[in-house]
Amino acid sequence: MNEIDFVLLWVDGNDPKWRKEFEYYTAKHDGDKRDIRFRDWNILRYLFRAFESFTPWVRKIHFVTWGHLPHWLNADHPKLHIVRHSEYMDENNLPVFNANPIEINMYRINDLAEHFVFFNDDLFIVSPIPQDRFFKDGLPCDMAIANALSSSSGTGHFVLNDLEILNRHFDKRTAVKRNVSKWFSPRYGKEVVRNLALMPWPRFTGFVDPHMPQPFLKSTFEELWAKEAEVLAKTSASKFRSCDDINQYLFRYWQLAKGTFHPVSMCDTRYVELTKVAMENSIVEEAICSGRYAMICLNDSDEMNDIALFEKSKQQLIEYFEAILPQRSSFEK
Repeated sequence: MNEIDFVLLWVDGNDPKWRKEFEYYTAKHDGDKRDIRFRDWNILRYLFRAFESFTPWVRKIHFVTWGHLPHWLNADHPKLHIVRHSEYMDENNLPVFNANPIEINMYRINDLAEHFVFFNDDLFIVSPIPQDRFFKDGLPCDMAIANALSSSSGTGHFVLNDLEILNRHFDKRTAVKRNVSKWFSPRYGKEVVRNLALMPWPRFTGFVDPHMPQPFLKSTFEELWAKEAEVLAKTSASKFRSCDDINQYLFRYWQLAKGTFHPVSMCDTRYVELTKVAMENSIVEEAICSGRYAMICLNDSDEMNDIALFEKSKQQLIEYFEAILPQRSSFEK
């Protein structure tokens, strides 16, 4: 069995020193500067509890930050590798307030395993997960489900840029033909109809993006950087989210187009947007506490800019996670 690492990105948007830098550069650069990009829900400790309880097999957790750390974190934990942006990114591009440069360069992290799983801080494990849910026979577990690109998505511009690069390097029909059993796997259930419907289109038009913990091969990043260094370097210099950016989806798409993945069902995942309706109708509680899912995404929304709603929802989330992960982990002081 391959050794597997986790890479986790986190930012504390309340840190006074970070905010001073943020405010200085917001006056000088365009881009996405909304609070939802940097807001801390104070539930990160439950992800670390989940790592200890539900994925004890992980070799190392690379915790990537601007420089600040949660006050409760045990920085001396033997499985924890604290990684500051300055330790693996070009100092000429720092500071950065854009997840895209941080993500597309994460293969440079010191001592990162070939097999790693990428987490944003809105992704949570809520049930035990075996190693082969992420990697099987040395390949990332994923689903190759085609989609029509929608500009309504918050990442639509990035995905369009990703697809432009992907289609330069791969012929869609050849890619599917070489791995037809992976593109039409029965594990996808009815979702496979999307692939049938979009087969007449000669180019990749998009993929269903589950926005869940994503398994990667480090060598995929190395290969793409060797082929597309100029465009990736441009995104690496982007301080705030820009429509010209490439994002980490490109590396996932590359693995799908090459066939370097093992088909998997995503029925054990749940995506939930944090809204008033989702909180009041127990949608979020069900996702966390029902035991039906292994992984969930709790995606922040502009609706939570209402301070009273945010504070109430934050406390509710803490109560839900306490119900399934009440014991402190060794990652906590």
